[in-house]
Formats: sequence, C-alpha cells, structure tokens
Amino acid sequence: MTTDAATHVRLGRSALLTSRLWLGTVNFSGRVEDDDALRLMDHARDRGINCLDTADMYGWRLYKGHTEELVGRWLAQGGGRREDTVLATKVGGEMSERVNDSGLSARHIIASCEGSLRRLGVDHIDVYQMHHIDRSAPWDEVWQAMDSLVASGKVSYVGSSNFAGWHIAAAQENAARRHSLGMVSHQCLYNLAVRHAELEVLPAAQAYGLGVFAWSPLHGGLLSGALEKLAAGTAVKSAQGRAQVLLPSLRPAIEAYEKFCRNLGEDPAEVGLAWVLSRPGIAGAVIGPRTPEQLDSALKASAMTLDEQALSELDEIFPAVASGGAAPEAWLQ
Repeated sequence: MTTDAATHVRLGRSALLTSRLWLGTVNFSGRVEDDDALRLMDHARDRGINCLDTADMYGWRLYKGHTEELVGRWLAQGGGRREDTVLATKVGGEMSERVNDSGLSARHIIASCEGSLRRLGVDHIDVYQMHHIDRSAPWDEVWQAMDSLVASGKVSYVGSSNFAGWHIAAAQENAARRHSLGMVSHQCLYNLAVRHAELEVLPAAQAYGLGVFAWSPLHGGLLSGALEKLAAGTAVKSAQGRAQVLLPSLRPAIEAYEKFCRNLGEDPAEVGLAWVLSRPGIAGAVIGPRTPEQLDSALKASAMTLDEQALSELDEIFPAVASGGAAPEAWLQ
C-alpha cells in the first residue's frame, strides 16, 4: 500500500474546486453537541476540507433548521470562514406539516432557499441540492425556480441527491432545452456493502458531467469494524440504524472483511473509505465524523491507495450487483 496527498477536484463539469472529502453535518444537533460541532468545523477547515454539507431539515432531533443555524453561527465568527467554505445545503425534505412545505414545487424551492439563507446568515448558497426526487414536480417548474435563484445570485450551482439514473437524465435533458447549466453534482448512497449505484447512477452522472460524492461510505459504521466493536462493547453507530438493519444478512461478509483488514494491518473504516474514493466515477465522499479523531482517520483514508490485489479481494467479499459493470450489460447473464 502507498499513500498520496488528498487533492481538490472540480465539481463535476464546473470550474469550482472542492475537497474530495465534504464535511457532512447530519450528526450535528443531537449526536454532536453544538460546541463540539463548532470545533469540528474548524478542525476540518484547518485540514483543508473546504466543503460543508448540510440540509434545511437537519437538526430534526431538536428541530428542523437547527443545523443550518449552527453552521451560520460558525460562519459568523469570521476569520475567512465563509470565504474559505463551499457551502452546500439541500431542499425538498418535509419541513413542517403544512401542505406546501415539502417537495420541489417552485413555491417551496424559493421559500426554502430564503429560509436557508436566513438561518445560515449568508447572501448565497454555493451548491443548492435537491434532497430527493419529487415525482409530482414537472422539470420545467423545478428549473424555472432554480434558474431564478441562480439569476438572482442566491445560488451558484445546483446539485441533486438520491436520484435514480433516469432522474438524472430527465433533469439534465430538460435543463439543456432551457439552455441552463443544470446540475453539476450528485450525492448517492454508495459503499462496499451497497453497490447498486454502479449500475445506472454512476454512468448517468458521468455522461452528464456530474461530480458524484458518496454519502454513508461506511454504511453507518457497518464497515468500520462493527463486529469487533460490538464484541468489545464500544459500538455506537454500528449498533443502530442502517448498519444494524444490514448486519444480519451480511455477517459472513463483514467477518471476512474485518479479517482482511487485520491481515492488511489497516483500520476497517479507513479501508472502506479508501475503497469508495478509488472507484471510477466517484469524485469524493461526504463524511459524518463525530470527533476530530474520526475526521483525521478519514483524511488518512483519503491518502491511501489500495493495490490491485487488495481491490480484487474486496470484490470477492462484496461482489458487484448483477454481473458487475454498468447497466444494461450488467443484467446480462
């Protein structure tokens, strides 16, 4: 194994540079105390992570919008924090029980952007991401709203999250007909244990010039040494959520994976993240560290190179979906 320094990448086909690791804030406002979160954002900035990823609904463990307010408090400290930060947030989640307070209607997109700007205390959002697809919203309506926000200077770039491949294609084709830049980035669930994005999402994103950033690259702690932590009584995230749901069906693979990492002499969390960052079509990953030590571990992983033998062994432990490769060939038997 060799190591290389982490680099910045262009955000899809845009000219914007972001770090390969984005600091995700989903664990703030409930799992990370506010003061610790403020220090963690400084820690990330000091180490070259220049993209801060949040969402209007984050903070729901306390109240929706709390995390954007917390990020706003951090930015308000000054010292170049805003200037150094590529600020990414999301729209589309349910913000209240009001009938129009969710989805991707033009009304909700514009109102939500204004709300995010107020909570963040900024005059523009660098990357405004659709959190989920809204099957009821026509793309003409979505792009009318997004284009107006870009034209007004309130949004610089548009991204997406949790789309299928054909959603990416539909969005980009409609944007092209409007002579709009369209989306430049996409976030999707992707890790060793969940590889379905390889079939259509990654090929679609590559075809349309979107930079893909994987969220949950360790599947909620499942790939961070979950079995060893459970045996030692030190499991936190790996004992709950999506990791807990998938562990029973993947236990043999996780056992083999943790043995592989022991033989390699590397931390499972770092191997899992290094694998994600090595994949074709992946620009980077959204990480959700709860401590500075976890963030430093992610940075170490971003500088790790897995050799071909290691990659081959990982493919045997966690095989690709169908017969491997992109669809439709992947479906051929």
